[in-house]
Amino acid sequence: MNHAVPFTTAETSALHDALRETVADGATPGGVVVCGTAAGERTVRSAGVVSPFTGPGTPDASTVYDIASLTKVTATWPLVGRAVDAGLLDLDSPVREFLPAMDGTMPSAQATVRQLLSHTSGLRAATRFDLYDLTERPLHELICRELMENMPGTHRYINRGYILLGLALAHVHRQPLDELAAVLWAELGMADTAYGPVEQSPRVAPTERHDGHDRLWGAVHDENAAVMGGVAGHAGVFAPAADLATYAEHLLAGEASPLGRWLRAGLVPQAEIEPGLQRGLGWILAAGGTVAYHHGFTGTSLHLAPATGRYVVIATNAVHNGAASRIRIAPLRERALKTLAAG
Repeated sequence: MNHAVPFTTAETSALHDALRETVADGATPGGVVVCGTAAGERTVRSAGVVSPFTGPGTPDASTVYDIASLTKVTATWPLVGRAVDAGLLDLDSPVREFLPAMDGTMPSAQATVRQLLSHTSGLRAATRFDLYDLTERPLHELICRELMENMPGTHRYINRGYILLGLALAHVHRQPLDELAAVLWAELGMADTAYGPVEQSPRVAPTERHDGHDRLWGAVHDENAAVMGGVAGHAGVFAPAADLATYAEHLLAGEASPLGRWLRAGLVPQAEIEPGLQRGLGWILAAGGTVAYHHGFTGTSLHLAPATGRYVVIATNAVHNGAASRIRIAPLRERALKTLAAG
């Protein structure tokens, strides 16, 4: 990245309009969009309320959201990059080498770190840890004993790959994943990013109400992460848009930053998702590889345009009114992608 291209008023206004339309459509009670650059310029736009159940307050850049699968690229992915640099992990070695010793045939343990990062491992896609007997064997062993579902090399989005990576990181560092991530985020200046549970307050956005239970508020939405105590490689992190913007600035710092160098590695296509979309190491690559992005199930997104030093953060709780409503934030995400692709 040679220089950052500022956002125009027309671009930020269009994104704000898309956010307001998303709220008006009932897709989410509210949300925040940050348009920023590697140079530190930020434009914050918000709409709606944090939740009708927590008061009338409008969300802002400090409102904390359950970022769901953005955990993959804000916790697991950068920690894997650090571990590779330190010689603790190897991209092309089976993940079995980085997990506690296991006896017997472990078909899913043969997946490499690279395959797990790029969703090309062939592991089973459906994940229901509530059906596992975790008193019988440790989780990593239960996953690794399972048969592969596809041939390695074919793209299929799989949560359990990042779950295994999180377990591997904890093993090679001899330290829990949430502690490893907390050190990283502190170094990056992401003071309000953490694995849950987080304290319930008006600045924390609730998510979905499950049948027979209270609305989730400060507790992880992802059910498999919940079975794991809220700390997992695929989900479990809570963060405000301001911290995600800070993270984006570090990613876009280029060769001056270890994270910038790891992002460059992440932008190398590993597999085709569909025509026009590739999967890198972690990130989805669009617009001829000029835009990298990732979504979170709850209604969050991070879009990056490394060549122009620009990013767009989307933070919403679009599962608030039921998981089906989150689909209606697609136009907002599409606007973010088109804005960066055009820039």
